[in-house]
Amino acid sequence: MGTFRCLGIAVWLVAACTAQSVAVDLEPLLKTLQAVGPKGAGNRQAAQAWEELVRADAAQLPTMLAALDQAQPLAANWIRCAVDAIAARELRGGGTLPQAELERFLLDTEHVPRARRLAYEWLVRVDPTAEKRLISGMLDDPSVELRRDAVAQLIDKAAALAATNLRLVPDPAASEVVATYRRALHAARDLDQIGLLAARLKDLGQEVDLPRHFGFLLRWKLIGPFDNTGENGYAVVYPPEQKIDPEASYPGKRGPIQWIDYQSDHEHGRVDFNQAFGEEKDVVAYAAAEFISAAEQEVEFRVASDDAVKLWLNGTLIDEHNVYHAGSQMDQYTCRATLEAGRNVILIKACQNNQPEEWARGWSFQLRVCDATGGAILSTDRE
Repeated sequence: MGTFRCLGIAVWLVAACTAQSVAVDLEPLLKTLQAVGPKGAGNRQAAQAWEELVRADAAQLPTMLAALDQAQPLAANWIRCAVDAIAARELRGGGTLPQAELERFLLDTEHVPRARRLAYEWLVRVDPTAEKRLISGMLDDPSVELRRDAVAQLIDKAAALAATNLRLVPDPAASEVVATYRRALHAARDLDQIGLLAARLKDLGQEVDLPRHFGFLLRWKLIGPFDNTGENGYAVVYPPEQKIDPEASYPGKRGPIQWIDYQSDHEHGRVDFNQAFGEEKDVVAYAAAEFISAAEQEVEFRVASDDAVKLWLNGTLIDEHNVYHAGSQMDQYTCRATLEAGRNVILIKACQNNQPEEWARGWSFQLRVCDATGGAILSTDRE
């Protein structure tokens, strides 16, 4: 089960073992917990409300879970702790949980993923059939955790199919094995599962287009370097921020510079300015790309960069991070924005400082467009 971040484990155990089950008025208590803010705001009131909340009857758990829909992370921790305490107390005392209601809650995808996952974790404690019955239907679930379990089931199924037919030549089940792995890959969102599935498909002689799977943008126009001495270039409005003119030439740090075409061949879509311009320090570069959207739609832009970055969509700044050499793990930064139907222009500004260490040599970024689960949303010219 999840960790209990909001309270010490000792406090939780005392509450779980000693609180008496009653039907409580949940609304004011949950509102108090939902009002918890940063820097301890509302914690005293929340602690008092929590002591009352854990006395609730197990039949009230679905209402408490629904309160997670409107809870910020701190408030969610308090509510989750209460749900866990009540459910554990009920089972410890030989009681049961409202299985039918928990299952209905789980299957209602309008609820937030964290609440549905919590409902699932307690449901499987009291219903041994729940995992087999429900998880296989969650390959396209908005909860990445539930989706992960469904993918794991498919991986096991494909492996079993492959093992069963290992001695048959030609293997009549090979196409089914491939199809099962493909289906799992299409649904997978976690890097470890994606890596495993890509490797198994390649072992079966299949091509796997990882950049397409992730939704990385590979084709860019680049221009640079501009000056970033003293890290001042981050705030300087260089010409590409005012207008993107592919035919233009501008004064750069070393002389006149022009836009160049760049195609990333990296499986995670990395755009390497060192590769394009040579290794530089105290510099700024820009990358521009077009994205053709079939309709107006809200998407997530997920960016990773070795260096300070800014991101514009159709001329509007939508994200920025003035941070140097803090890692560049995939999906380092995420922001939401709305693509217009038709042509959209994406602009990245990436700044490199003058740190001399080997680990500070990188001057690159990666960007992908996806839905809230991390599923790729592709420009129509790639579909």
